[in-house]
Amino acid sequence: METQLSGIYLATTSVQYGCERQRQQTLKVHEKSTYAGRIQAKQANLRQELRQGQNEVYPTSCSKAVSTLRDDPAWRKAAILNSNDRENISEYITKKREMFLIEYSLAVKREVIHKLAEVATKEENRLQQAETFLDEDTAMFDEFLEENDKNSVEAIKIAEHETKAKLEKVAKIKRISGKMVAVKSDISKNEEILKEYTLYNGFLLKLSPTEWQERQQARRAMVDKIKAAIKEREAQLAEPAKPGRHRESMARDLPPVCDPRTPQRQSMMGTRESIKPKEVTVPVDESKLPEYEEPELFFTDPQQLLDLLTDLEKQNLTLIQNSRETEETMEEFKHTMDNTRNKMDQETEQLTQQIDIIAHAIQREKDTAAELELKSRLFSLGKYMAEDQDMMLEALGRKVAEVYRSYAGESGANLTTLQMLTNIEGHLGELLEKVELVPKDRVLMAERAKEKERRLRLRVEKVRVQKMHQEERLRKALERAQSDTKRPTGKKLMPRSLPPVTEQLVNNDDGDTDMEKEKQLYFFT
Repeated sequence: METQLSGIYLATTSVQYGCERQRQQTLKVHEKSTYAGRIQAKQANLRQELRQGQNEVYPTSCSKAVSTLRDDPAWRKAAILNSNDRENISEYITKKREMFLIEYSLAVKREVIHKLAEVATKEENRLQQAETFLDEDTAMFDEFLEENDKNSVEAIKIAEHETKAKLEKVAKIKRISGKMVAVKSDISKNEEILKEYTLYNGFLLKLSPTEWQERQQARRAMVDKIKAAIKEREAQLAEPAKPGRHRESMARDLPPVCDPRTPQRQSMMGTRESIKPKEVTVPVDESKLPEYEEPELFFTDPQQLLDLLTDLEKQNLTLIQNSRETEETMEEFKHTMDNTRNKMDQETEQLTQQIDIIAHAIQREKDTAAELELKSRLFSLGKYMAEDQDMMLEALGRKVAEVYRSYAGESGANLTTLQMLTNIEGHLGELLEKVELVPKDRVLMAERAKEKERRLRLRVEKVRVQKMHQEERLRKALERAQSDTKRPTGKKLMPRSLPPVTEQLVNNDDGDTDMEKEKQLYFFT
């Protein structure tokens, strides 16, 4: 029963808390309160409800007395005995149950009130502690704000100071930059002036005599020597002198010891030769350095320079006139050379044309001679036999018949060789007339193809002939190897010395030879 009541109470409180939370969420901003305010209002409401409950159950004057009296068992017994009303057992049990429930509810309410009082006390303590922490946080926040304000003021002061210093530095940099620009402009102007003066100085030095220039070089060498001596003396003063160096210098300056076996004259000559290459140290006067460094000019009067320039101008005019005369002479010589070259070119061209004409004539004569030689070889009665001529004529007839059949086909007519040659010649004329109408590109392509076939045929024939020669050589070598060797006996016979052979100039024409070979291969193979 107690657990059920406590569960009901907790459910009721949770529902009330949820309703209160929803109500707080629906409130406006000015109607909402803080956590501390809500706790205080809750505690006040609890106190008020407790007072109202006590006033309803017990009178305000004797609440404590009545509570103690009713808790007394004797009072309860007297109240029961003094009761005049008769009740049955069921009513009595019902009333006792109601009284028990009421007392139990009162005890539960007292327990709840006690717990609420403890909770209120804890909340008050917590609220006080929160107020204390809030006061401390407020004080710390105020201190932080004061310190932050102080730091911000100091930072502003430092920033103003740094800004002022930066502006001063920027202004100073601008002033220095302006000065640097001015100095650079002055330096550039002075450099231009120095270049101009250096140019003038070089011009005047070139116009000065050679002897004076040599003296100036000697002065500059003396200045360099004086400066080197000053630097050496400063270096000696800066670094402590070492005794070993002094001894070495003394040993170097000593003359070589003469051999007592050599004559005195040779020793004297040796000492002279040893002393001769030694340089004589000239004392350097450092006080004359400003005098040597002071610039000096050869020309003391401007009129001297004007006179020298006048002489140079006259010389230049003379040289210009001579150059013009030389140019005119060169132009005349060039014109003569051009005329001579043109004449030579014309004569060379004429001679070249004549050479070409003669070469063509020679070539035609060579072709004619080759044809005649071929004909003479074919039909010469003194060189060839009749049987050979008949065989050659038969071979020629077969070749002509083969050529005739290649374009005319098989014909039943029995034609002689001359008739077939006549037909071939007529057909060849027709083909030549048709070739003139065919485009040159196709003709060139056909000629190249035929030339390629001819070369291929010649190459194959050459390979065949070489193979035959090779086989013949192998056969002869095999025969020589298999034959019995005959060793000569007796004295070797010496032939009579032959008279010298006169060299005959033979004009070997490769073109004619190739043409003859081609004709022989074409007609007799």
